[in-house]
Amino acid sequence: MCSSRWLSGLLLTTTALLPRAAEAQSTVLVEMETDLGTIMAEIDTVRAPLTATNFLKYVDLGMYSGGTFYRTVRPDNQPDNDVKIGVIQGGIARNRRDDQLPPIRLEPTGETGILHLDGVLSMARAGPDTAQGEFFICVGMQPELDQGGRRNPDGLGFAAFGTVVGGMDVVRSIQSQEADGQYFAEGDRVRIIGVRRVG
Repeated sequence: MCSSRWLSGLLLTTTALLPRAAEAQSTVLVEMETDLGTIMAEIDTVRAPLTATNFLKYVDLGMYSGGTFYRTVRPDNQPDNDVKIGVIQGGIARNRRDDQLPPIRLEPTGETGILHLDGVLSMARAGPDTAQGEFFICVGMQPELDQGGRRNPDGLGFAAFGTVVGGMDVVRSIQSQEADGQYFAEGDRVRIIGVRRVG
């Protein structure tokens, strides 16, 4: 028969391992290959389940292959914005526009707890509950994109869902490219060669 002390130790050991197992399953690692280099990002499927699952559906369907980063937002190209931000924005291949998935419900930062810090991925949107496949990556801390921030007039902010864990130098290189205002000329867009799950 097992002693009660041995059983107690086994239970404590098992319990201690549970949070680690849950944590290990909380993110999905994706690799985003671009003309300027590779970006690695962890997608948070636990705290932002709707937004993360939506992004991963686009990844699994190959809809970012042939897409581009087409917009750079920097302090020097927002003359008409009182609230300035720093991001790069990208999206799916143009020939897949008709294949876009239905818009998803907005998961605000007050709900997920994922704030718009340096390297955070978030969904682009117009009104609330309109995000589909377009996304952006923060360059520097961007609190005005959080719920309650002033960048969006409705005050709901944007739905953050992941973080760059490798390749921020590539993100900054994309942001620094020459643009016509905030948008790259047709031939200067940074091509997304592909995005795939790697872990």
